[in-house]
Amino acid sequence: MRMEWSLAVWNGPSQYGPSGFAGQTDGVRGPRGSRRSPGVFTNGCFDLLHPGHVRSLEQARSLGDVLVVGLNSDASMRQLKGEPRPVVPEGERAELLAALASVDFVVIFGEATPRTLIARLLPDVLAKGTDWNGEIVGREEVEAAGGKVVSLPIEPGYSTTVILQKICAVAPKRPLPARS
Repeated sequence: MRMEWSLAVWNGPSQYGPSGFAGQTDGVRGPRGSRRSPGVFTNGCFDLLHPGHVRSLEQARSLGDVLVVGLNSDASMRQLKGEPRPVVPEGERAELLAALASVDFVVIFGEATPRTLIARLLPDVLAKGTDWNGEIVGREEVEAAGGKVVSLPIEPGYSTTVILQKICAVAPKRPLPARS
């Protein structure tokens, strides 16, 4: 069964009104306005943004003039990680990513992998963390179009799953403070 996917581009609320969604990827242009490439592409769930994510995105951005981040939709993330993920909804995750200086565009996709999105964007550089042991999705498409694939080192000590495990370990022992 084929999953639906969307091509909403987030570039912050100031450019496209309060929602910040620009519509289709047809609006994504490379550094010289070319249709061919948006520069650098990376992707992930980014459920609880942490310093490892920020540093990885900065490394990816250093590889080109424009960084496009593919963001797993809520449905896609549930398919990959299971319930109760995501903790943070896709719109909020997109907003947080778009607020980072290293990120130029955020594209939410609903498939389990960003292969279709990568094939449509054809970035000059596909950047993925070295924690991705298996096949790097989109490698064939990017290399066939003359682009390159770069493995980025992972920041040790940072993991959304570990953060969530720590929260769950602490939560039953201590009541959460009242919201102020």
